[in-house]
Amino acid sequence: MNARAFVSDKALDTLDECFKIIGKEPMQPSGRLHDALVEDFRSQWDEIESPEAKALFILAKAHQLNEFRMGEYAVLIEAADMMGHYGVGVLLASCLADKIAFVKRTRHLIRKILREKLEMRLAA
Repeated sequence: MNARAFVSDKALDTLDECFKIIGKEPMQPSGRLHDALVEDFRSQWDEIESPEAKALFILAKAHQLNEFRMGEYAVLIEAADMMGHYGVGVLLASCLADKIAFVKRTRHLIRKILREKLEMRLAA
């Protein structure tokens, strides 16, 4: 968790640098997407009984959110390049690479949890 928090902090610093380069201030998001995601999470969470299923559910939701963010970065990289801000494109590409690594690690963790669960069932 500490490593993931470190990478997230680094991404925020990188995004701040992107805004400095283009000479703009970031806008505050409306929060509607966040609210919808939280509501969806809560409604599904309450239906899950198994602790193992809850752990997998959290990982699946984290995976979905990261896939969404990866799409955002891909579009922002293209926009930066089209506007001639190639340095910003490089910085955003580094954020995208971090998201890709996070997705791969999350997939690895999901497989590990499922493999252990299967091994426990086969041993029983």
